[in-house]
Amino acid sequence: MAAQRSPPRARERERDRPGALASGNGQVHSWALVTSHALDTAWGIAKGSVMLAVSLLVATLCYFRRLHFHLGHRLKWWSGYLQRKFKRNLSVEAEVDLLSYCAREWKGDTPRAKLMRKAYEELFWRYHIKCVRQVKRDNYDALRSVLFQIFSQGLSFPSWMREKDIVKLPEKLLFSQGCNWIQQYSFGPENYTGSNVFGKLRKCVELLKTQWTEFSGIRDYHKRGSMCNILFSDAILEYKLYEALKFIMLYQVTEVYEQMKMKKVIPSLFRLLFSRETSSDPLSFMMNHLNSVGDTCGLEQIDMFILGYALEVKIKVFRLFKFNSRDFEVCYPEEPLREWPQISLLTENDRHYHVPVF
Repeated sequence: MAAQRSPPRARERERDRPGALASGNGQVHSWALVTSHALDTAWGIAKGSVMLAVSLLVATLCYFRRLHFHLGHRLKWWSGYLQRKFKRNLSVEAEVDLLSYCAREWKGDTPRAKLMRKAYEELFWRYHIKCVRQVKRDNYDALRSVLFQIFSQGLSFPSWMREKDIVKLPEKLLFSQGCNWIQQYSFGPENYTGSNVFGKLRKCVELLKTQWTEFSGIRDYHKRGSMCNILFSDAILEYKLYEALKFIMLYQVTEVYEQMKMKKVIPSLFRLLFSRETSSDPLSFMMNHLNSVGDTCGLEQIDMFILGYALEVKIKVFRLFKFNSRDFEVCYPEEPLREWPQISLLTENDRHYHVPVF
């Protein structure tokens, strides 16, 4: 049987179908390309925007971080400045528990730390010292520790000071005893030497006399304590008082030296002083020792003897680094008169001193 032939129109449609399919595929491909290109363009724009935003965010964070650091630094500086300006900078600090202070300062298992802890325990249990006042560490701290005790206890003038006007002592050394070398006296770190030495010394000694008179006249312990806090937060006044004490020591050395030249009996500590080449007379004592006090060095042991003698006080010092030896507890001077009052200090190295509180 012969196959049925397709109608002419059907055959034409069949001939045209492949071209139509190809045309449709091309349109789809074109739309895909356009869409892909649009998406790539949009992603590129979005990616650039995101990178720009991230960069701006990072720059902003870095800026604020720097700003925070700068403001924090300035705030810290201003805080310290205001504290220094409005808070008293006490050179003799408030009382702290003795054993707590020891535990904070002497940690570890070194032989020296163990020795110090035992020495502090000895002060606490045997000598009943419960607290300590830390004293500012400089080359005046021995003088500061002694004067603080004298003022806080309200001790009276030494007997020889009550008999003489100590304000006139600088002129007395010059005109009565011919000590024109006093013009080489040096005021600690100021290192002042000049024509106005006598005027400066007179003002220092006058301040010492005024302050000592005022403190010794106050009977209330707490009021003396409050006044000490005021006085020992004024560096300028302190400096003048310590220079006055140095001059009082020099005056006593000069007086005893004159007695020695007259073949009078003098205390043994002064014989020891004058036996040294560097302090064979008052001038050498001043030039080689006293002028450096407050500047490059503090008081030596023999100076502590002279200070106690000049102020007529028995200075009892607990030398903690000498624990378990006969030098753990010493007195300056060693043979004070019975009626002299006693003050106590403690030291860890014979250079810096603190005030024990019983």
